[in-house]
Amino acid sequence: MNIQHIRNATLIVQYAEKKFLIDPFLAEKGTYPPFPNSLRQDQQNPLVSLPLSIDEIISGIDAVIVTHLHLDHWDDTAKEVLPKEIKIFVQNEEDAVEIKNAGFINVEVLQENTVFQDIKLTKTKGEHGRGDILKLAGLVCGVVFEHQSEKTLYVAGDTVWYEAVQEVIDTHKPEVIVVNGGDNQFLQGGSLVMGKEDIYEVYKAAPNAKILSVHMEAVNHWTLSREELRTFVNEKGITSNVLVPNDGESYTF
Repeated sequence: MNIQHIRNATLIVQYAEKKFLIDPFLAEKGTYPPFPNSLRQDQQNPLVSLPLSIDEIISGIDAVIVTHLHLDHWDDTAKEVLPKEIKIFVQNEEDAVEIKNAGFINVEVLQENTVFQDIKLTKTKGEHGRGDILKLAGLVCGVVFEHQSEKTLYVAGDTVWYEAVQEVIDTHKPEVIVVNGGDNQFLQGGSLVMGKEDIYEVYKAAPNAKILSVHMEAVNHWTLSREELRTFVNEKGITSNVLVPNDGESYTF
């Protein structure tokens, strides 16, 4: 497999000779207002430009996976530029209806045994925060990719570390894990996605896996920088386990 980190949670995953686009957030830098009640109210989202042209990003895509419909995972630009007939996988029927209402005609709800072109896709649970903030944050999912010719890949999505993430690791034994690790927060309510201690828990649960941390420094409410995370994993002696890609960077596993 090859994983190219685009920006925020947007990934291009080439897996078993198929090309997936995950959580397309494709607007030009500064298109949208900042998320409210959070840091950097003077900065428009996205905070950074795409590392590739949109044509390069969407060229040859076989399927799109949208883990949930927050703006920084599925935006107006994605709705405009993606072909309306492209295959799109979503977490539930509510999201499917909304994407169909945007004109897309080939939308499927992920299950625990979805198969796409001989690739098994398993929807996984996530919690987009802890406590009361969950009601505001709403439902999210992740996905496990499995194929006889590939290592098992777990894209965790917008979730903090909690028991269901441990269960996915125990059940599927992924060799490659992508976590959303910017420790994004509002001014109240705590972490919405993984911080460095959460990522360390993922490492402890899967010490032989390669872990990529994305969703960093791209929207205004981030609190964990790449530099801080790299320093942390260096101090823990796990720099070969936990990778912190820059936008546009690719890895082959």
